[in-house]
Amino acid sequence: MLGALFTSSTGMKAQQLYVDTIANNLANVNTTGFKKSRIDFQDLLYQTLKPAGVETADGNQVPEGMQVGLGVKPVAISKQFTQGTLTLTGNEFDVAIEGDGFFQVLQPDGSVAFTRDGSFNLDANGNIVSNDGFFIQPSITVPANTQQVSIGQDGTVSAVLEDGTISNLGQINLATFPNPAGLSAIGRNLLLETEASGSPSAGVAGLNGRGTLTQGFLELSNVEIVDEMVNMIIAQRAYEINSRAIRTADEMLQVANQLR
Repeated sequence: MLGALFTSSTGMKAQQLYVDTIANNLANVNTTGFKKSRIDFQDLLYQTLKPAGVETADGNQVPEGMQVGLGVKPVAISKQFTQGTLTLTGNEFDVAIEGDGFFQVLQPDGSVAFTRDGSFNLDANGNIVSNDGFFIQPSITVPANTQQVSIGQDGTVSAVLEDGTISNLGQINLATFPNPAGLSAIGRNLLLETEASGSPSAGVAGLNGRGTLTQGFLELSNVEIVDEMVNMIIAQRAYEINSRAIRTADEMLQVANQLR
């Protein structure tokens, strides 16, 4: 009965973390480019009371053993990089990725971060930057006498100048990873490379498995509210049943303590 107390407590802790993960998904349902997280569980060690296949006193072999599990543990919280819905904004500097890939932005410390958030704009010097003022990589500067900016599906950025001429300003490249689920989220819609993610492969959008770009659109979160609500109900019921198991074990201990 003491084992049931500790085993059920691991279940309650696991479901609490599950609800925390769901809450973060729901909190970011309207976050541009956000990717929902999924939590994975594993069972813990087993206490073997009788091994399978042992021989009894009369020489017969036991077909099944006796093992008692010791609970559950969370082993991973991974991001699901399924495509989010695209929404029309009309802003010529908003760009959505259709398919795989990440935008690259330069952080103040000189390191490169990766994001699916394509809500870009211009700073005071005409540089295309993120909402935090981080330069996209490679950097692109829009001339002051620009009348219109065009971004192609391959990331080519062109500007129509006041005199009617068209100037090629550069190209927005996309980066892909062998294991994007291994990227480390640091907030502000940014992800960092890790050993688990592998090294980025940056290049032209639409080539080598990279997605294409769509100007004037943004990618919404891929969180499905109905799915998250169902998951929350499942987690809540699992939490309740584990607490009930603790209560039952406590009542059994109480009965044992009252034996005469």
